[in-house]
Amino acid sequence: MDAIVAEDLHKRYKDVQALDGVSFSVREGEAFALLGPNGAGKSTTVRVLTTLTQPDSGRAFVAGEDVAAHPDLVRNKIGYVAQDSGVDWDATGRENLLLQGRIHRMAGKPLHARVDELLELVGLSDAADRVARGYSGGMKRRLDVAIGLVHQPSVLFLDEPTTGLDPEARATMWVEVERLAKELNLTILLTTHYLEEADRLAERVAIVSRGRIVVEGTPEELKRNLQGESVSVELNEANGRLTDAERIVEGISGSVHVEGNVVRARVPNGAQAIPVILGALDDAGIAVAAVTTSRPSLDDVYLHYTGRDFASEDEAGR
Repeated sequence: MDAIVAEDLHKRYKDVQALDGVSFSVREGEAFALLGPNGAGKSTTVRVLTTLTQPDSGRAFVAGEDVAAHPDLVRNKIGYVAQDSGVDWDATGRENLLLQGRIHRMAGKPLHARVDELLELVGLSDAADRVARGYSGGMKRRLDVAIGLVHQPSVLFLDEPTTGLDPEARATMWVEVERLAKELNLTILLTTHYLEEADRLAERVAIVSRGRIVVEGTPEELKRNLQGESVSVELNEANGRLTDAERIVEGISGSVHVEGNVVRARVPNGAQAIPVILGALDDAGIAVAAVTTSRPSLDDVYLHYTGRDFASEDEAGR
Protein backbone atom coordinates (compact mmCIF):
# COMPACT_ATOMS: atom_id res chain seq x y z
CA MET A 1 0.00 0.00 0.00
CA ASP A 2 1.19 3.52 -0.77
CA ALA A 3 1.60 5.88 2.18
CA ILE A 4 2.05 8.96 -0.04
CA VAL A 5 0.55 9.61 -3.47
CA ALA A 6 1.02 12.81 -5.49
CA GLU A 7 -0.97 13.10 -8.71
CA ASP A 8 -0.19 15.82 -11.28
CA LEU A 9 0.43 18.59 -8.76
CA HIS A 10 0.66 22.14 -10.10
CA LYS A 11 1.45 25.26 -8.11
CA ARG A 12 2.31 28.75 -9.32
CA TYR A 13 3.59 31.72 -7.34
CA LYS A 14 3.16 34.83 -9.52
CA ASP A 15 5.77 34.36 -12.28
CA VAL A 16 7.25 31.15 -10.86
CA GLN A 17 5.85 27.73 -11.78
CA ALA A 18 6.93 25.93 -8.58
CA LEU A 19 5.23 22.63 -9.46
CA ASP A 20 4.57 21.58 -13.03
CA GLY A 21 2.84 18.21 -12.91
CA VAL A 22 4.58 16.44 -10.02
CA SER A 23 3.52 12.80 -9.63
CA PHE A 24 5.05 10.03 -7.52
CA SER A 25 4.18 7.55 -4.80
CA VAL A 26 5.90 6.26 -1.66
CA ARG A 27 5.27 2.81 -0.26
CA GLU A 28 4.53 2.20 3.42
CA GLY A 29 7.74 1.84 5.43
CA GLU A 30 9.90 3.23 2.62
CA ALA A 31 12.56 5.93 2.82
CA PHE A 32 12.06 8.09 -0.27
CA ALA A 33 14.00 11.18 -1.34
CA LEU A 34 13.08 14.15 -3.46
CA LEU A 35 16.48 15.21 -4.75
CA GLY A 36 17.04 18.46 -6.57
CA PRO A 37 18.84 21.80 -6.47
CA ASN A 38 17.55 24.78 -4.55
CA GLY A 39 14.42 26.17 -6.19
CA ALA A 40 13.50 22.87 -7.87
CA GLY A 41 10.09 22.58 -6.14
CA LYS A 42 10.91 20.07 -3.39
CA SER A 43 9.75 22.14 -0.43
CA THR A 44 6.60 23.26 -2.25
CA THR A 45 5.76 19.60 -2.82
CA VAL A 46 6.21 18.87 0.87
CA ARG A 47 4.11 21.87 1.85
CA VAL A 48 1.28 20.51 -0.29
CA LEU A 49 1.59 17.02 1.19
CA THR A 50 1.67 18.35 4.76
CA THR A 51 -1.46 20.52 4.16
CA LEU A 52 0.45 23.81 4.51
CA THR A 53 -0.48 24.99 1.03
CA GLN A 54 -3.09 24.09 -1.58
CA PRO A 55 -2.06 23.07 -5.09
CA ASP A 56 -3.58 24.91 -8.02
CA SER A 57 -4.55 21.52 -9.44
CA GLY A 58 -3.86 17.86 -8.90
CA ARG A 59 -4.50 15.59 -5.91
CA ALA A 60 -2.47 14.19 -3.04
CA PHE A 61 -3.08 11.48 -0.44
CA VAL A 62 -1.07 10.86 2.72
CA ALA A 63 -1.65 7.92 5.07
CA GLY A 64 -4.81 7.12 3.13
CA GLU A 65 -6.33 10.59 3.49
CA ASP A 66 -6.97 13.26 0.87
CA VAL A 67 -4.84 16.24 1.95
CA ALA A 68 -7.31 18.78 0.56
CA ALA A 69 -10.52 17.15 1.78
CA HIS A 70 -9.31 15.97 5.20
CA PRO A 71 -6.31 18.07 6.29
CA ASP A 72 -6.92 17.54 10.03
CA LEU A 73 -6.85 13.76 9.62
CA VAL A 74 -3.60 14.04 7.66
CA ARG A 75 -1.98 16.22 10.33
CA ASN A 76 -2.77 13.66 13.02
CA LYS A 77 -0.90 11.00 11.07
CA ILE A 78 2.23 12.86 10.01
CA GLY A 79 5.34 14.39 11.52
CA TYR A 80 6.94 17.36 9.79
CA VAL A 81 10.48 18.63 10.31
CA ALA A 82 10.75 21.87 8.36
CA GLN A 83 13.90 23.57 7.11
CA ASP A 84 13.46 26.28 9.72
CA SER A 85 13.58 24.89 13.23
CA GLY A 86 10.45 24.92 15.37
CA VAL A 87 12.42 24.69 18.62
CA ASP A 88 11.87 27.21 21.41
CA TRP A 89 15.49 28.10 22.11
CA ASP A 90 14.73 29.45 25.59
CA ALA A 91 13.15 26.17 26.72
CA THR A 92 14.89 22.92 27.53
CA GLY A 93 14.81 19.95 25.23
CA ARG A 94 12.36 18.22 27.54
CA GLU A 95 10.10 21.28 27.72
CA ASN A 96 10.00 21.52 23.94
CA LEU A 97 8.83 17.92 23.65
CA LEU A 98 6.26 18.28 26.44
CA LEU A 99 4.80 21.37 24.75
CA GLN A 100 4.53 19.56 21.42
CA GLY A 101 2.80 16.64 23.13
CA ARG A 102 0.22 18.93 24.73
CA ILE A 103 -0.46 20.47 21.32
CA HIS A 104 -1.39 16.95 20.24
CA ARG A 105 -3.65 16.57 23.31
CA MET A 106 -1.28 14.24 25.12
CA ALA A 107 -0.94 14.54 28.89
CA GLY A 108 0.10 12.89 32.15
CA LYS A 109 2.24 9.81 32.48
CA PRO A 110 1.85 8.70 28.83
CA LEU A 111 3.24 12.03 27.65
CA HIS A 112 6.16 12.01 30.08
CA ALA A 113 6.97 8.42 29.17
CA ARG A 114 6.89 9.30 25.46
CA VAL A 115 9.21 12.27 26.01
CA ASP A 116 11.71 10.12 27.93
CA GLU A 117 11.54 7.52 25.16
CA LEU A 118 12.23 10.11 22.45
CA LEU A 119 15.08 11.75 24.33
CA GLU A 120 16.74 8.36 24.58
CA LEU A 121 15.94 7.55 20.95
CA VAL A 122 17.65 10.66 19.56
CA GLY A 123 20.52 10.65 22.05
CA LEU A 124 19.54 13.74 24.04
CA SER A 125 18.82 12.21 27.45
CA ASP A 126 21.92 13.75 29.04
CA ALA A 127 21.06 17.18 27.61
CA ALA A 128 17.30 16.97 28.22
CA ASP A 129 17.18 19.63 30.91
CA ARG A 130 19.58 22.07 29.30
CA VAL A 131 18.26 25.13 27.46
CA ALA A 132 18.12 24.32 23.76
CA ARG A 133 19.91 27.52 22.79
CA GLY A 134 23.12 25.94 24.03
CA TYR A 135 22.77 22.82 21.91
CA SER A 136 25.11 22.15 19.01
CA GLY A 137 23.71 22.30 15.48
CA GLY A 138 23.39 18.54 15.31
CA MET A 139 21.66 18.34 18.70
CA LYS A 140 19.17 21.03 17.68
CA ARG A 141 18.32 19.13 14.52
CA ARG A 142 17.86 15.87 16.44
CA LEU A 143 15.51 17.72 18.78
CA ASP A 144 13.55 18.92 15.73
CA VAL A 145 13.17 15.29 14.62
CA ALA A 146 12.06 14.23 18.10
CA ILE A 147 9.42 16.99 18.11
CA GLY A 148 8.08 15.61 14.83
CA LEU A 149 7.77 12.15 16.39
CA VAL A 150 6.02 12.98 19.67
CA HIS A 151 2.55 11.85 18.56
CA GLN A 152 3.86 8.64 16.91
CA PRO A 153 3.11 9.51 13.28
CA SER A 154 3.13 6.87 10.57
CA VAL A 155 4.69 9.24 8.00
CA LEU A 156 7.61 11.57 8.67
CA PHE A 157 8.55 14.46 6.38
CA LEU A 158 12.13 15.72 6.64
CA ASP A 159 12.61 18.90 4.61
CA GLU A 160 16.35 19.48 4.06
CA PRO A 161 17.19 17.98 7.48
CA THR A 162 20.95 18.59 7.36
CA THR A 163 21.12 22.01 5.69
CA GLY A 164 23.44 24.27 7.68
CA LEU A 165 25.17 21.44 9.53
CA ASP A 166 28.92 20.92 9.32
CA PRO A 167 30.11 17.71 7.61
CA GLU A 168 30.60 15.84 10.89
CA ALA A 169 27.15 16.76 12.21
CA ARG A 170 25.62 15.91 8.83
CA ALA A 171 27.18 12.43 8.89
CA THR A 172 25.90 11.90 12.45
CA MET A 173 22.43 12.95 11.36
CA TRP A 174 22.51 10.43 8.53
CA VAL A 175 23.21 7.68 11.04
CA GLU A 176 20.30 8.87 13.19
CA VAL A 177 17.86 8.92 10.28
CA GLU A 178 18.94 5.45 9.15
CA ARG A 179 18.47 4.10 12.67
CA LEU A 180 15.06 5.73 13.13
CA ALA A 181 13.83 4.33 9.82
CA LYS A 182 14.79 0.80 10.87
CA GLU A 183 13.65 0.95 14.49
CA LEU A 184 10.32 2.72 13.99
CA ASN A 185 9.33 1.32 10.57
CA LEU A 186 8.34 4.82 9.49
CA THR A 187 7.52 5.99 6.02
CA ILE A 188 10.02 8.81 5.46
CA LEU A 189 9.94 11.42 2.73
CA LEU A 190 13.20 13.33 2.66
CA THR A 191 14.00 16.39 0.58
CA THR A 192 17.63 17.23 -0.04
CA HIS A 193 20.01 18.98 -2.39
CA TYR A 194 22.90 16.82 -1.15
CA LEU A 195 23.53 14.08 -3.70
CA GLU A 196 25.37 11.87 -1.23
CA GLU A 197 22.54 12.22 1.29
CA ALA A 198 19.94 10.86 -1.11
CA ASP A 199 22.33 8.12 -2.22
CA ARG A 200 22.85 6.96 1.36
CA LEU A 201 19.46 7.37 3.00
CA ALA A 202 16.85 6.71 0.31
CA GLU A 203 15.59 3.38 -0.96
CA ARG A 204 14.19 5.24 -3.96
CA VAL A 205 14.90 8.70 -5.34
CA ALA A 206 12.88 11.08 -7.49
CA ILE A 207 15.04 13.76 -9.11
CA VAL A 208 13.25 17.11 -9.27
CA SER A 209 14.15 19.89 -11.69
CA ARG A 210 12.21 23.09 -12.32
CA GLY A 211 8.99 21.77 -10.84
CA ARG A 212 9.03 18.37 -12.52
CA ILE A 213 10.09 14.82 -11.70
CA VAL A 214 12.62 13.99 -14.39
CA VAL A 215 13.47 10.41 -13.34
CA GLU A 216 12.72 8.04 -10.47
CA GLY A 217 14.22 4.80 -9.17
CA THR A 218 16.67 3.35 -6.67
CA PRO A 219 20.02 5.16 -6.56
CA GLU A 220 21.76 2.08 -7.90
CA GLU A 221 19.27 1.66 -10.76
CA LEU A 222 19.64 5.27 -11.80
CA LYS A 223 23.43 5.07 -11.82
CA ARG A 224 23.53 1.64 -13.45
CA ASN A 225 21.37 2.87 -16.34
CA LEU A 226 24.15 5.28 -17.30
CA GLN A 227 26.61 3.27 -19.34
CA GLY A 228 30.33 3.88 -19.04
CA GLU A 229 32.25 6.37 -16.94
CA SER A 230 32.50 10.12 -16.57
CA VAL A 231 35.67 11.92 -17.66
CA SER A 232 36.26 15.53 -16.61
CA VAL A 233 38.99 17.54 -18.32
CA GLU A 234 39.95 20.79 -16.61
CA LEU A 235 41.69 23.15 -18.99
CA ASN A 236 44.45 25.56 -18.17
CA GLU A 237 42.52 28.85 -18.07
CA ALA A 238 45.38 30.69 -19.73
CA ASN A 239 45.01 28.94 -23.08
CA GLY A 240 41.51 30.22 -23.94
CA ARG A 241 40.78 27.24 -26.21
CA LEU A 242 37.57 25.97 -24.60
CA THR A 243 35.58 25.74 -27.85
CA ASP A 244 38.37 23.82 -29.57
CA ALA A 245 38.70 21.46 -26.59
CA GLU A 246 34.94 20.86 -26.56
CA ARG A 247 35.01 19.96 -30.26
CA ILE A 248 37.96 17.58 -29.82
CA VAL A 249 36.51 15.75 -26.80
CA GLU A 250 33.11 15.53 -28.49
CA GLY A 251 34.72 13.92 -31.51
CA ILE A 252 36.13 11.20 -29.27
CA SER A 253 33.24 10.62 -26.84
CA GLY A 254 30.21 11.64 -28.90
CA SER A 255 28.71 14.01 -26.31
CA VAL A 256 30.09 16.59 -23.92
CA HIS A 257 28.95 19.09 -21.31
CA VAL A 258 30.92 22.25 -20.58
CA GLU A 259 30.87 24.01 -17.22
CA GLY A 260 33.32 26.86 -16.71
CA ASN A 261 36.68 25.59 -17.96
CA VAL A 262 35.80 21.92 -17.44
CA VAL A 263 34.73 19.63 -20.30
CA ARG A 264 32.82 16.55 -19.15
CA ALA A 265 32.13 13.49 -21.27
CA ARG A 266 30.76 9.96 -20.91
CA VAL A 267 32.93 7.19 -22.29
CA PRO A 268 32.74 3.37 -22.22
CA ASN A 269 36.09 3.05 -20.43
CA GLY A 270 37.78 5.97 -18.69
CA ALA A 271 41.22 4.38 -18.47
CA GLN A 272 41.28 3.82 -22.22
CA ALA A 273 39.72 7.15 -23.18
CA ILE A 274 41.93 9.46 -21.10
CA PRO A 275 45.20 8.87 -23.05
CA VAL A 276 43.34 9.38 -26.33
CA ILE A 277 41.72 12.62 -25.13
CA LEU A 278 44.95 13.98 -23.65
CA GLY A 279 46.90 13.07 -26.79
CA ALA A 280 44.39 14.83 -29.06
CA LEU A 281 44.40 17.97 -26.89
CA ASP A 282 48.18 17.99 -26.74
CA ASP A 283 48.42 17.67 -30.51
CA ALA A 284 46.15 20.72 -30.78
CA GLY A 285 48.35 22.66 -28.34
CA ILE A 286 45.66 22.84 -25.64
CA ALA A 287 47.04 22.74 -22.10
CA VAL A 288 45.24 20.57 -19.54
CA ALA A 289 45.35 21.39 -15.82
CA ALA A 290 43.78 18.13 -14.57
CA VAL A 291 41.76 15.12 -15.69
CA THR A 292 39.65 12.75 -13.61
CA THR A 293 37.43 9.74 -14.24
CA SER A 294 34.67 8.29 -12.09
CA ARG A 295 31.87 5.78 -12.04
CA PRO A 296 28.35 7.19 -12.57
CA SER A 297 27.00 9.25 -9.66
CA LEU A 298 23.64 10.89 -9.04
CA ASP A 299 25.27 14.08 -10.31
CA ASP A 300 25.83 12.32 -13.63
CA VAL A 301 22.22 11.10 -13.57
CA TYR A 302 21.00 14.66 -13.10
CA LEU A 303 23.21 15.93 -15.91
CA HIS A 304 22.08 13.12 -18.22
CA TYR A 305 18.34 13.76 -17.76
CA THR A 306 18.35 17.56 -17.55
CA GLY A 307 21.42 18.61 -19.53
CA ARG A 308 22.42 20.85 -16.62
CA ASP A 309 25.10 20.62 -13.95
CA PHE A 310 23.61 19.96 -10.49
CA ALA A 311 26.02 22.10 -8.48
CA SER A 312 25.69 25.11 -10.79
CA GLU A 313 21.92 24.93 -10.81
CA ASP A 314 21.85 24.53 -7.02
CA GLU A 315 23.93 27.66 -6.63
CA ALA A 316 21.74 29.58 -9.08
CA GLY A 317 18.59 28.61 -7.17
CA ARG A 318 19.72 30.03 -3.85
